Amino acid sequence: MEQQIEHRHIPIRGLNLHVAHAGKAVAAAGYRAVAPDWRGYGLSDQPPVEEEVSYDDLLDDLLGILDALSVPKAFLVGKDFGAVPAYDFALRHPDRVCGVMCLGIPFTPFTSSFAAMPEGFYMLRWLEPGRAEADFDRYDVKRVMRTIYILFSSSEIPIAKEDQEITDLADLSTPLPEWFSEEDLAVYASLYEKSGFRLPAEDAIQRHTVVDPKFQVPVFVVMGEKDYVYKLFESVLKDGTMGMFAPDLKIAYVPEGSHFVQEQFPDKVNELLIGFLKDHPVPVAA
Repeated sequence: MEQQIEHRHIPIRGLNLHVAHAGKAVAAAGYRAVAPDWRGYGLSDQPPVEEEVSYDDLLDDLLGILDALSVPKAFLVGKDFGAVPAYDFALRHPDRVCGVMCLGIPFTPFTSSFAAMPEGFYMLRWLEPGRAEADFDRYDVKRVMRTIYILFSSSEIPIAKEDQEITDLADLSTPLPEWFSEEDLAVYASLYEKSGFRLPAEDAIQRHTVVDPKFQVPVFVVMGEKDYVYKLFESVLKDGTMGMFAPDLKIAYVPEGSHFVQEQFPDKVNELLIGFLKDHPVPVAA
């Protein structure tokens, strides 16, 4: 049976943030799922243009959402950029977290992870203030989203030449992945037409390193082996580096999984997440 998803806006720290929630979600496994739009994203309010927004606002907003929903502790699920605040929230607020599940992004505290990459590596390019926004602003939102799905569903690491921007790398004659429809694209584009790319681009490159990080909660990483990120962090996953920071660590690999593994193989990813939840039952309050 298809889950009934409810939508609401919650006043959090001066903004109305949109959340979608389902009372018995995660493939009807009996868990309550809550998916927020970060400030400035999707259906959530935009902060005033003159207001400086920091990475820490995302963590503070997440804490506010848990408080507003009267959720004492939760499992966090993060994907791509969302994995980073999920990891950091668990490190800063272990008393509010049951466990962390992240898709496609392992934890690493090393800020110099990309130092050995060429100048045209997409993250180095987009670390330059304003460069990602200028790149995206050359095209309409739907084309930008199409480019992102074509480019980042590949197993190749996006690296531009000196005379290229990152969005120039995608061959727009390439069809969308079979698991991502034109209707999906239209919905995603409509949301970014509302929010723009200013905050997503700024937030994705900010992070404050946690000193001496050590997870006090279980951590689960789901990694597609055809994900370009896997090439960047294979050693972190396999040589025990991540385990130094997450003593209770589980890693699962999806052989054909791309960077969008949860859209490509939703049933498989749900099965893995539910298995992790069942392995870490939460006592029910009397």
